[in-house]
Amino acid sequence: MRILVVEDDKKIASFLEKGLHEAGFNVDVANDGLDGVSLALTEPYNAAIVDIMLPGLDGLSLIEKIRSRNIDFPVLILSARQSVDDRIEGLQRGGDDYMVKPFSFNELLARIQALLRRGQKSADASTLTVGELTLDPLTRQVERLGEKLELPAKEYALLELLMRNSGRVISKTSILERIYDYNFDPQTNVVDVLVCRLRNSVDKEFESKLIHTVRGMGYVLRVE
Repeated sequence: MRILVVEDDKKIASFLEKGLHEAGFNVDVANDGLDGVSLALTEPYNAAIVDIMLPGLDGLSLIEKIRSRNIDFPVLILSARQSVDDRIEGLQRGGDDYMVKPFSFNELLARIQALLRRGQKSADASTLTVGELTLDPLTRQVERLGEKLELPAKEYALLELLMRNSGRVISKTSILERIYDYNFDPQTNVVDVLVCRLRNSVDKEFESKLIHTVRGMGYVLRVE
């Protein structure tokens, strides 16, 4: 599970990063709103924690920007603003939960876990479709043009990752973190090999290709 933290107070950001790491999450930190938007639009996250008062771009505008791009991972707003009107505005502009500073980390962790559980149930129950390719997360059945594709576990996990983020470039580092979940040599070619095997299963026997390489950046699944 990967969490994006967008917080300009470096002490709070470091505290959140350390606590979330200890809870088993991979964490990326942005200290301003523009960097936060850039990460949210280019990397796959399971959830985000976003402060409202940020340099470059405020937190609510950040949330609106990612929602306008159909990025729907849950967002927990973290703010010193505590009025009812502030909370209502945060939720109306795309936030999923709202916590006021100062906060209890244990409560924040419990809320993140609850948001992830709700999102996982909803996402896992939905069949994924990209062009003529479908994936059913409940049965783990993959079909293209009605033909069933038998995929080994790692290839299935990569395909699900790409389909859940269709149209977005996924970096090799992100794939290593999400699929293999271990410390790795960033120069390893294990991702290239895995993508090659997946292409043989998903694209080789079909005229249109869905898995594309974006040189220097990673891979994307899209209809062209």
